[in-house]
Amino acid sequence: MEEKQTTCVHCLNSRGASPIPEEAKWIQSKEITQISGFSHGCGKCAPQQGTCKLTLNVKDGIIKEALVETIGCTGMTHSAGMAGEILIGKTILEALNTDLVCDAINDAMKQIFLQLVYGRTQSAFSEGGLEVGAGLEDLGKHLTSAVGTVYANDKIGPRYLNLAEGYITKLALDQNNEIIGYEYINAGSLIKKLESGMPYDQARSQSSKVYGRYNEGVKFIDPRGE
Repeated sequence: MEEKQTTCVHCLNSRGASPIPEEAKWIQSKEITQISGFSHGCGKCAPQQGTCKLTLNVKDGIIKEALVETIGCTGMTHSAGMAGEILIGKTILEALNTDLVCDAINDAMKQIFLQLVYGRTQSAFSEGGLEVGAGLEDLGKHLTSAVGTVYANDKIGPRYLNLAEGYITKLALDQNNEIIGYEYINAGSLIKKLESGMPYDQARSQSSKVYGRYNEGVKFIDPRGE
């Protein structure tokens, strides 16, 4: 009769934890200092009236870079500033057990902690990980979050107010009153030009662009006034 092979509990325990990917290295994580990675976590506040996207760059368990982006109440946006002061230099375990003021930011910290300790990071298979400064690259060259604001109701239809490109100043409509494009101002570009001493009209003209089939519009409207 064929003898069945069995594995004892001691043999299983001696193998240690399952290896996880940490910046192109497979490690059996036992200490918080073994955790490195670049990742994002999203959280919401208790009444679900706002949200936070938290980006951390962790090296050897220490938070070296933090990007805090929030949409919600004024208390939440001010809390982002406090979180930026608090996070740098802490281990990810310390940060997890520190009050980051806003529920949404605390929740985002919980979510990103799980990704980091399970090796589910953006840099899991990147040798050496991502350099400090990668968070700013996510924001683009004008270093602002991409926030979409669109309003609509049953009388006037949709109104694009702010999209990835910038602040929407005009909407182009076709013969069916459907949006086919828009004109926008890149706020970051505008402010830089004004700070350099450029006259407002010239700065605005150079910072304004169009998107979509804007030039084919048969009607152009102000999304905030019409």
